[in-house]
Amino acid sequence: MQYAILGDIHSSKEDLEEVLRQISNEAPGAIRIGTGDIFECTISKKDVTAHKFTNLKDVMILPDGFVDLLTFVSVRGNQEERILLLTETDEQLREKLAIMPETYEVGRAEIIHGHQWEWGGEPWDLMQAETSAPITFYGHSHRSSWTMDGVLQEVEFGKAYELNKSNILVNVGAVIGNREWVLYDAEGETLTFMKA
Repeated sequence: MQYAILGDIHSSKEDLEEVLRQISNEAPGAIRIGTGDIFECTISKKDVTAHKFTNLKDVMILPDGFVDLLTFVSVRGNQEERILLLTETDEQLREKLAIMPETYEVGRAEIIHGHQWEWGGEPWDLMQAETSAPITFYGHSHRSSWTMDGVLQEVEFGKAYELNKSNILVNVGAVIGNREWVLYDAEGETLTFMKA
């Protein structure tokens, strides 16, 4: 089974359309799964107050036709969490955001956004990740990368890497701006970084 794993879209309709086009061409049978931050919240975390908005468009970027492209399941990112925190509305889209899972399992892999982990340093990067699966796919930093047993590995787009070990962390990159995603073959145990 193949999985097209994509995230950090941040409401960028044009970038998402290009990535979905490439997925359809390169891996038409792949199951698509999001790593979160599908939407862009327009209120930063430092500006969050107790005020609740009754219209989602007051707190997020929502281009015409964008939601129609979201035909795949996604885990919840920090952008979705902030949108939920800031709103009180019975809009159907908010209900969909509220039921997004924090993690999602595919084969022996797990998908999570990654904002739940410890980030910091200079340059800002992942400091510590708590995982329960042998392979974990995540996003959040918008940088394609992967480690095996804590050792940073090479990233070459279009090249299949064998996942013959455990304790593997894979940042799938960002759709917004970079148009990056990952093709994961759960049966063949391979990982391919892709860029539209």
